[in-house]
Amino acid sequence: MSSLKIIEYSPELQQYFEKINKQWVEQYFTLEPIDLAQLKNPKETILDKGGAILFAKEGEKIIGTVGLSKVEDGVFEMIKMGVSPEAQGKKVGQLLGQAILEKAKELGAHKVILYSNSKLVAALHLYKKLGFKELVPECGKYNRCDVKMEMDL
Repeated sequence: MSSLKIIEYSPELQQYFEKINKQWVEQYFTLEPIDLAQLKNPKETILDKGGAILFAKEGEKIIGTVGLSKVEDGVFEMIKMGVSPEAQGKKVGQLLGQAILEKAKELGAHKVILYSNSKLVAALHLYKKLGFKELVPECGKYNRCDVKMEMDL
């Protein structure tokens, strides 16, 4: 993974943001309206509202992505973390997670939250490794959500 780079969103990368996330969501769940809005229009739904999107690039290939959605001043939600099936198990998710938490600090976050599902055992393990703590879930936005985690920065 020595050639792995973390890069910021640019419009030509939207297709990878959509493809990588659709892959994992459709494997376990159903795409919801909020997913489709974010995946098809990340500039309007995430970036223009003060969020960020990062990608993992190995050589010329985009192999992972993660987003940060602004909830309110100082609070961001980590969203849409996905790694291509062929790159899973190579710590790409961990690198993306660390990079997006650094990005959150740059954007003035004092807290990052995330919503997930208990089926996603590897993802939950990664989140705990990054420093997230589990809370009582209140998952208004996603039907598939049964886990809420947060981290104070």
